[in-house]
Amino acid sequence: MSANDIGTEYFRVVNDKFAELKRSAEKAIAQVPDDKLNWSLNKDSNSIAVIVHHMSGNMISRWTNFFDSDGEKEGRDRDSEFEGTVASREELLDIWNRGWGVFLQALGSLGSDDLMRTVYIREKPHSVLEAIERQMSHYSSHIGQIIYIAKQIQSDAWETLTIPRRKN
Repeated sequence: MSANDIGTEYFRVVNDKFAELKRSAEKAIAQVPDDKLNWSLNKDSNSIAVIVHHMSGNMISRWTNFFDSDGEKEGRDRDSEFEGTVASREELLDIWNRGWGVFLQALGSLGSDDLMRTVYIREKPHSVLEAIERQMSHYSSHIGQIIYIAKQIQSDAWETLTIPRRKN
């Protein structure tokens, strides 16, 4: 298998995995009542709305002008992503889809020849491969948080997103 074939397969896999993560989070969010989207366990915990704000801000910052500017854009107010609430499910989904749109468009524009190119995140050089894997780890952890929060909110009404446990 050539390096080009490996790169093509890598992009197929990561695109599928990111799409799967996005769908899982959306299925979890869909189970949460509107009045619980801003719920958090305590003042030091994040709500689903805060996590969505943060992920979207990260996606837009990291993946806009991916090769031409640092992934931590000067105009990004990261701290404010952890302070706000959303007024409606529609607003939450708009924020969510805006970030994913930027990210997935940029990811979809990449090819095998880009994997070893250098991009900068917080002024540190990363290969494109490393930058993608960094985001896979980051987004996976936050989507796990979204699912966990949704599961806690829904309690016994939770509908599993994967293979259900045996129920006796």
